[in-house]
Formats: sequence, C-alpha cells, structure tokens
Amino acid sequence: MTTNSQNKTTVSPDVLTTIAKLSALAVDGVSRFAAMPGGVNRLFKRGASEGIRIEITENTVNADLHLMLKENVNIREVSRNVQQQVARAIQEMVGMDVGSINIHIEDIDFENKEQ
Repeated sequence: MTTNSQNKTTVSPDVLTTIAKLSALAVDGVSRFAAMPGGVNRLFKRGASEGIRIEITENTVNADLHLMLKENVNIREVSRNVQQQVARAIQEMVGMDVGSINIHIEDIDFENKEQ
C-alpha cells in the first residue's frame, strides 16, 4: 500500500479553541470563561474575546484559558482538572502535542447563589 505524500490535514485554531472551551466547561467547578484582561493586544489574539488564547508552534499547542469558577471549589484541583481535560482532548481529537495549558482564574462567580 502506498501513501501519497501530498495528503494533508490541517486544523484551524478555531477548532482547537472550541475543543478547549468545551473541555474546560465540562469540568466541575468551572462556571464560565472570563474576558481576557488587556488592552489593544487582545484584539489581535485569536479567541481572546472568549477567554481563550491558542498558539501553535510546529504541531505543539499552547493555550491560555481565563476562567470564572463556581464558589466553594478547590481552585488548585479545578485548575489541574481543566489542564488535564483540555490536554487530553487536544491530543486525542487532533493528535497534536500539547506544550502548556495555562489557567488564569479571573474571579469567582457568585451569580448562581440561591437566596
């Protein structure tokens, strides 16, 4: 069986952003994504408005996720779970290497508090 060396699959950074977003939101303790802090620079970063920045360097994905967490959760545990889930999803779904998944906790979401 011969393979054609011209066959190629490319994955848009938007696909990686969606995978990261859905994987992070599935983790218990994550409320939602927060807007990325910063001024003009964030306008030029893909996914910045969604609280996610994805960078790809030679088949290696690096991501920054800006999150709002639910109240009364262990921040360290939730952050670690998000890192593991996002890295696993990217590796399994698109076969790319993961360099870093940086978690930025922007705030705690108290909006869902029952009165």
